[in-house]
Amino acid sequence: MIIREELIRDKGLRNVAVGMMLAARTAPKAKGVDVLQVAMFEGDDIRHLSGRMKELAVKLDKSFFLRDAENILQAGAVVLVGAKVKPAGLNCGYCGFATCASKAELRDVPCSFNSIDLGIAVGSAVSFAADARVDSRVMYSVGEAVKSMGVMKECSQIIGIPISCSGKNPFFDRAAMK
Repeated sequence: MIIREELIRDKGLRNVAVGMMLAARTAPKAKGVDVLQVAMFEGDDIRHLSGRMKELAVKLDKSFFLRDAENILQAGAVVLVGAKVKPAGLNCGYCGFATCASKAELRDVPCSFNSIDLGIAVGSAVSFAADARVDSRVMYSVGEAVKSMGVMKECSQIIGIPISCSGKNPFFDRAAMK
């Protein structure tokens, strides 16, 4: 029996997306405290997300949201990694406040370690994609659209990572935009 790659591509991309989610979940975290949420969009959910990004492009006057909205339509899946706001309790001052207690008054301001944990998790996820030789791109614009949709409500920061398997990476060689 001959199995053609294009017949199993979607299943393969889904498997990679699942691996990326697991890699994000198991990434090291400050003080061993997990502040992450990890999810994935596929199919019609990607088209809905693209539509929301187009709306935000106009509302926020950010034309690169339009470019990214078109770009994600070429993705087989979009992995989402978000960080909740939870002070690490280190009183380090990295967030700009002297203590975690003084920062706690502004609930939407993330602890710097929440942001660091998010970055490490995103790095782990895209490394998994690279190891699987699947094209990816880290997109802040996707995360902003996901937040505005009320998905991953507990997260103050969300990053989207579309993935693709094609003859040419659709997420690069893109026009620079404001």
